[in-house]
Amino acid sequence: MPAKNLSSIQHILVPTDFSTCSNRALDLGLEFARLLNARLTLLHVVPLPVFAGAGAGMGEGIVIYTEQMEEEARQMLAGYTQRVNDAGVACETIVDHASPFQCILDHAEASQVDLIVMGTHGHTGLQHMLLGSVAEKVVRLAKCPVMVTRQPEEDA
Repeated sequence: MPAKNLSSIQHILVPTDFSTCSNRALDLGLEFARLLNARLTLLHVVPLPVFAGAGAGMGEGIVIYTEQMEEEARQMLAGYTQRVNDAGVACETIVDHASPFQCILDHAEASQVDLIVMGTHGHTGLQHMLLGSVAEKVVRLAKCPVMVTRQPEEDA
């Protein structure tokens, strides 16, 4: 059920890909969590690799790749968790693998998140058409409010 006012926000989801715009979203999500005494969940989605014409033996390589990506994500999230805990905010982390937008939506619904705070790279035109926009899909399909922060122009 969507939050009716700010005081009803008790659980904030911050998806991250460790980019500058995701870090800005973390700053914003952390500030909201502190002000509202809400808990924070940090989510990183490891996209499943797609290889054209995958042959015999590729399965093992995919498993190793995925495990390495998950381990790197857990290490990065450990630093984020320390920062959040140092600010006095309760935090949990999740590393998952799937389609990023669907994973964000699934975790938001399953965890009864009141607000999603996420960054967007701000791609437009052909780049947006070809790559799609995770943020745009989350905004369109989420059952809770979504706050999106853009990457500053000078960093784009």
